Amino acid sequence: MLLVVTAVAAERDSAARGLTAPGGGDGDTGAGVQHPLPGDRTALRLTGGPLGTVDLLAAGVGPAAVAAGTAAALAAAEAAGTPYDLVISAGIGGGFAPAAPVGSVVVADAIVAADLGAETPEGFVPVTELGFGTTRHLPPPGLSRAAARAAGAGHGTVLTVSTVTGGADRARELADRHPTALAEAMEGFGVAEAAAAHRVPVLEVRAVSNPVGPRDRAAWRIGDALAALGDAFRAMVPVLQEAKDHG
Repeated sequence: MLLVVTAVAAERDSAARGLTAPGGGDGDTGAGVQHPLPGDRTALRLTGGPLGTVDLLAAGVGPAAVAAGTAAALAAAEAAGTPYDLVISAGIGGGFAPAAPVGSVVVADAIVAADLGAETPEGFVPVTELGFGTTRHLPPPGLSRAAARAAGAGHGTVLTVSTVTGGADRARELADRHPTALAEAMEGFGVAEAAAAHRVPVLEVRAVSNPVGPRDRAAWRIGDALAALGDAFRAMVPVLQEAKDHG
């Protein structure tokens, strides 16, 4: 089974439309049913398409909310004897110009917690250098490359931040620290942490709604990014099907 985790319902529904569009899955989002999960959560469950059962969960904004929601879904599936084979963190996010322009899609080759650590007089120190945990999860490289090719997406690092970048200085700082970064969002690392704890592989897919940098909400193209997210999922169905079939 496949679990797709987003922050909000609009992202969930865009992914569902991609999976159920002609050439994607099995009809339209009306084909889904609400599937109960622990903790008063529900997932949109799609069945009957080439990917078999797909659960789509809008788990909340930020790494803590999605980590909790993803862990609950993974544990419930394991307890039911129907564990998930793959988790995808999906949604919209900011893109680092010029590599990831507004309207483009990025598939992560690395999912990195960009602000998990400590500020010191010498600068930021990631939590790994403090001797704790990790700041990086790596999706299966062959699968992430194939998904990026299918979706016509960029393939590079996606940063997870707890505070969205709102200025040019912060954008430059992140780009300097993470030169392969293409996008930033708020959930990927939380999803990846939960997936890793359950030994389930993870992907992250982001459609770019705004540049990383000075915050100009009026210039964001959220509708275009949501449409691009749905298109990316539709394009990735054959890749995800092949991965499912070859287990």
